[in-house]
Amino acid sequence: MNIVFDFGNVLVRWEPKEVFMPFFDNDEEQYDYFWEHVCDATFRNRIDAGEPQAEVIREYQARFPEYAERIAMYWTHWELSLPGEMPGMYDLVKRLKDDPSNHIYGLTNWSMETYPIARERFKVLQLIDDYVVSGAEFVVKPDHRIFQILLDRFGLKAQECIFVDDNAANVASACEMGFKGIVFKGTEHLQKQLDEYKRTRL
Repeated sequence: MNIVFDFGNVLVRWEPKEVFMPFFDNDEEQYDYFWEHVCDATFRNRIDAGEPQAEVIREYQARFPEYAERIAMYWTHWELSLPGEMPGMYDLVKRLKDDPSNHIYGLTNWSMETYPIARERFKVLQLIDDYVVSGAEFVVKPDHRIFQILLDRFGLKAQECIFVDDNAANVASACEMGFKGIVFKGTEHLQKQLDEYKRTRL
């Protein structure tokens, strides 16, 4: 099997809420507004698509001066948003990798300013030898182009790949291109899905 893993909240926990909530006095409503309207999806995607973090942060600080300190934390506190590996995923990926019938790949939305640091820190990321990082390609999931980059770079056919991501929109995009998609819901669920797929292929 060719298995393609997303990284954040599939292999490594990404929990920015744990970083920011104390600075909003644990007020859920204030945090939600900040995450949806200030450091919003566009802000995060621009960074993941390779724009320099410092430049994007300065732009948003000028736009939202009342949030300037908290916007800066997206960079200064980013490592704290990665509290550890997803439970059980190192062992699962290691088992898959040790099976010569499997080939393991990675496809992640991640800034290249921070991804190399995370790879050095987390052993599960070091298991993935062949991967595509959005920050190096200047395009993010769910754009079909980044999936095509993966296929072209490693000589893969979408119909022969399983794509695993916690984001349903990303999985849907992969399926549109012919991948078999699995929305990640935990290690045990993923193992069952992979076992079922393998049975249907035999």
